[in-house]
Amino acid sequence: MAFQAGGQRPAPPPAPATSGAQAYLQDYTALLEGVPFPSLVVDRRWDVVLSNGAFRTLFRGAGPHPTAMPGDNFLRFVLFHPDASAVLGEHESSWCLPMLAHFAAALERYGHDPGLQAVRRDIAQDPIMEAAYRQGLPHWIRAVGAEAVEHDGAVRPLHHPDPRWGDTDCRIVIETSRTLEELGYTRLTLVLRERRRTPYRPARRTAAHLRVVPAPE
Repeated sequence: MAFQAGGQRPAPPPAPATSGAQAYLQDYTALLEGVPFPSLVVDRRWDVVLSNGAFRTLFRGAGPHPTAMPGDNFLRFVLFHPDASAVLGEHESSWCLPMLAHFAAALERYGHDPGLQAVRRDIAQDPIMEAAYRQGLPHWIRAVGAEAVEHDGAVRPLHHPDPRWGDTDCRIVIETSRTLEELGYTRLTLVLRERRRTPYRPARRTAAHLRVVPAPE
């Protein structure tokens, strides 16, 4: 799935108003840096509030993009960045569709949010992405079950730029402290697993059709 975002990146969310919250996030940054696995903190738009060095290393090969850098907004990176499939294995089924499902739920709950609305406009500007959102996503959820859209505990393939990891899998672990939850943030850690013996082959992306969208008769 190759997509290009058409709009400008929405303004980042305001910083926490209280000095206590700011101090907490500063200390939490130090905690993240001590974690050996890629870890990030996002808000409801998937704007990246905090990330650690392991996260930046994982996505260091991503080329420039005006709206979809992994350290800016992880949702936009997964959906719109042309280099996403070079890192995120089985990009369509393991990453794009679960993220689209979570985006749809967030849009239903926070439909007034301008950042989420901007993502929806960018989806609508791409006919393939729009087909995936309107047709492919419901079809896929019916086929695989609602549990497939959950992030916490999911095992998903990665291609790590560090050859010590190479083609591997990660288990996504969501661990959000009470303070982060009160700030509207969620923490995700990609716990890397043993290197795969058989490397996966990223599928060639095409603008003609998505496997998840039923082909016209």
